[in-house]
Amino acid sequence: MIEIVFQNSREALNLHEHLVRNMPSLHEERRILVDEGKNSVVIIKPSMSGEEIQRIRKGFYEFILTHKRDDFFRWILKERFFYTEEEEQDQILSIISSLLEGKRRDLEPFLTGQDEKELIHEEIQEMLTDNISFSFDSFARFRLKPFIEKLYSYVEIGIDEYKMEQEYQVFIETLRAFLSERTPLKDELHVLLMNGETVFYDHDYQELKRSELFHMIDRKLLVNHPVYVDSVTIAPLLSIAPSTIFLYPEHPDQPLVRTIQNIFEERVIIRESLEFMKQRSQAN
Repeated sequence: MIEIVFQNSREALNLHEHLVRNMPSLHEERRILVDEGKNSVVIIKPSMSGEEIQRIRKGFYEFILTHKRDDFFRWILKERFFYTEEEEQDQILSIISSLLEGKRRDLEPFLTGQDEKELIHEEIQEMLTDNISFSFDSFARFRLKPFIEKLYSYVEIGIDEYKMEQEYQVFIETLRAFLSERTPLKDELHVLLMNGETVFYDHDYQELKRSELFHMIDRKLLVNHPVYVDSVTIAPLLSIAPSTIFLYPEHPDQPLVRTIQNIFEERVIIRESLEFMKQRSQAN
């Protein structure tokens, strides 16, 4: 028999649900039970096959990974980093989830060492073997310590990214405020982003020379935001403050495109570079 004891019946019921999902036949035979009085899950093992034991291990693994992992993340955020507000925790957890799901390739270089899933597997293989009764909290504290430390490293990455995103939002709001006070120097601009370079064209598709753009830049931008404001692209756009920006990016998902859209919002119209070549050819 294996007995796993929790601090409350809700946790026991959650584990029971994961086990039953993997082993419905054992549930029907009443070999996986919940003792709500003791807040425990009881697994009756006599004559259980190796395949059945593996399915139980899988259910326990899924319980830790899909149910308890976020609890561990929240505990680390609250106790180690003092993020007590649920909204902040949610935003950081969203970043971590995107990272673990492979949606944040920019952060993947920070993922080093052994995969956290392997760390769970190793401990479960050792624990769920013989007749045993144990507290899940003690199991987590001592046997899952390498796993918790791995989660700690993910939280650090999530917090760093969260802080950067907060700074980025403040930066965007500041530039929007600056833009709102500007009178457009031109009704429209065509901006070509190709091969790592930015080239500006007026409404007649005539190129604006770099020297001309340089003289249009409001020096307050570079003085107040010397680190964050790109003097090649963002500063000229903010200084000219066109009513419409036709943007022709080489890659629509590049960070500079995102920043321009966030600052200028509905003023930005994204078009294909081939469309620019066609329109410029017709204009000339």
